Amino acid sequence: MKKLWMEHFPEELQQKISEVERQIEPQIAEIEQRQLYNQGRVLNCFKAHRVAEEDLVGSTGYGYDDIGREKLDAIYADYFQSDDAIVKPQIMSGTHAITTAFFAVLRPQDKLFYLTGMPYDTIQHVIGIAGDEPGTLKDFQINFDYQPLLEDGEVDYEQAIKKLQDPAIKMVALQRSRGYAVRKSFTIEQLKKMIEFIRRIRTDVVIFVDNCYGEFSEIHEPTEYGADLMAGSLYKNAGGGIAKTGGYLVGRKDLIHLAGNRLNSPGSGKNEGATIGHLRDMYQGFFIAPHVTGEAIKGAIFASALLEKIGLKVSPRWNDPRTDLVQTVELGSPEKMAQFCAAIQHFSPVNAFVDPIASQMGGYEDQEIMASGSFTEGSTIELSCDGPIRPPYALYIQGGLTFEHVKVAISNAINETFFKNKNM
Repeated sequence: MKKLWMEHFPEELQQKISEVERQIEPQIAEIEQRQLYNQGRVLNCFKAHRVAEEDLVGSTGYGYDDIGREKLDAIYADYFQSDDAIVKPQIMSGTHAITTAFFAVLRPQDKLFYLTGMPYDTIQHVIGIAGDEPGTLKDFQINFDYQPLLEDGEVDYEQAIKKLQDPAIKMVALQRSRGYAVRKSFTIEQLKKMIEFIRRIRTDVVIFVDNCYGEFSEIHEPTEYGADLMAGSLYKNAGGGIAKTGGYLVGRKDLIHLAGNRLNSPGSGKNEGATIGHLRDMYQGFFIAPHVTGEAIKGAIFASALLEKIGLKVSPRWNDPRTDLVQTVELGSPEKMAQFCAAIQHFSPVNAFVDPIASQMGGYEDQEIMASGSFTEGSTIELSCDGPIRPPYALYIQGGLTFEHVKVAISNAINETFFKNKNM
């Protein structure tokens, strides 16, 4: 059957797309099996906790006795195999959830230690090692250290053994996704190894995982292997493209209690917070999240294979293991970044008429360029691409509610950036 969706492309690009579609068939089939398995697990959680229509209504004011909110917390705790959870629309982002975890656990003179290298840009601002905002960990005399990664992007366990001897370390943090680094994201198997390594040296520290972009990407989660506390955002994977706001924390009961007191106030903790009109979206988003995450990952595999086929450096490669949504491509110049971002924006459902312009954004040191024509502002489970204007001029592509949208948008972006004016 003739592929009408790409008939306006030059013959060379059409041929490359067809080759890629055949090439990635085994990877697509594997992701679909993962979608099926994770969907079954989520469905079992909904059945076990007897989700009913009245759970979807939400509360107002203080949010006392919000049965739907309490049941959603229990479903998250169940799925992530942890003691307890906080799932709230009052958590504004993944960075907010992570910040809540830090301030919940750490006290003056404690030390936060990142085993997985320098953390993501916005977290550097939270810590106080970038920017000049008040209210950072540094302002509260909470110290910070990290273990630089090896050249191949792996954890330097030999040096980390020495650093972990520091008795001031109270929390060891693991960042699953690459952020704006060039290293690969860490798989569940690698995170399991890190957790076991930490526990052999220190039984007293809190092991925290930044799980942003990672939920449902594999069939296991870090909390299954001993992570004490974990955080993520609902307008990434866990919200399924339906939740309009919110975030979550899962983990040990005592740590969730601390996080609730930090997010709200001591004494009220996780038991307050109106859910108003958000619960239905948060339930439905979590239910559909395994499928949507799989669609985004299938799109990332397609993008990786096609971008590599036209000669660009990508990470992960199309046949590498997948543990999150993020796909990077090095474009080599700010001009190509802008051109590719513009094309993605032009093939988005919202604000398709807009041209992205690099600018300064809160929480980032470099100028950022971003394409995000999404239904929920800033959603990265919906197709977007962004990156800092700095060498190697890499764009970070993530999300996609449907595999079809990613294929259409990426193929058109490649055509607009690399083929359209090729023979002119």
